[in-house]
Amino acid sequence: MLVILLFPAWAWAYRPFVSTDAAVADPKEFEIELGYFNLEHTRRENTITTPSLVLNYGFVTNWEAVAEFSVEASPEFEVTDPGLFVKGVLKEGVLQDKPGLSIAVEAGVLLPSTLPHEHGVGLEAVGIVSGRVAPVTVHVNGGGGLDRDDRHAFGVWGVIAELAVHPRVRLVGEVNGESIQDARPNNSALLGVIWQPTSANLFLDAGVRHRISQAAPEWQFTMGLTFGFLATPP
Repeated sequence: MLVILLFPAWAWAYRPFVSTDAAVADPKEFEIELGYFNLEHTRRENTITTPSLVLNYGFVTNWEAVAEFSVEASPEFEVTDPGLFVKGVLKEGVLQDKPGLSIAVEAGVLLPSTLPHEHGVGLEAVGIVSGRVAPVTVHVNGGGGLDRDDRHAFGVWGVIAELAVHPRVRLVGEVNGESIQDARPNNSALLGVIWQPTSANLFLDAGVRHRISQAAPEWQFTMGLTFGFLATPP
């Protein structure tokens, strides 16, 4: 971690969202999204997830590789939600300092986890559109795939809204959901804040999520950070 922080680069905090934006890391840059605490409460049962990790690497202009996973620390240690994806910007727009909408796609494989009934390999593809309705930045996601559990079909959607209230503080919100074949939908809403404490490209985030549908966790509390660095120091 100390070596990484010696080489700060551009970073844009995309924790604590489930959805994402239509932007990618610059070539030869890593972006690290680290969730160091997540508490999930459902029916008097608490699940602590720490850490959750997303690694983004820009391998060519407008394209990046994405790897992610989480570790549930209670009631037992489990590796959850691992995946490998490729994300690309199909149309440059407001997030690339150009007029119009930014449009991107992310697709890849859902790797086996240690949870019961999730030992298979799944697939997921999502389309992303980002734009501005001044003074709010909005990101819309929609897609689907086949899950790890007997490859049931599923659909995912999400809408993120961001409002800058200070040069270093953004208030954020998200509504998102997942519908799986033969299962109840898992829909929830998030309210949070993203703070850049110094001029360095380090972002801290905190959020509270509440369920919209009964299949989602009743409450979630999350904290984390995002930072970036050059794969090849200048």
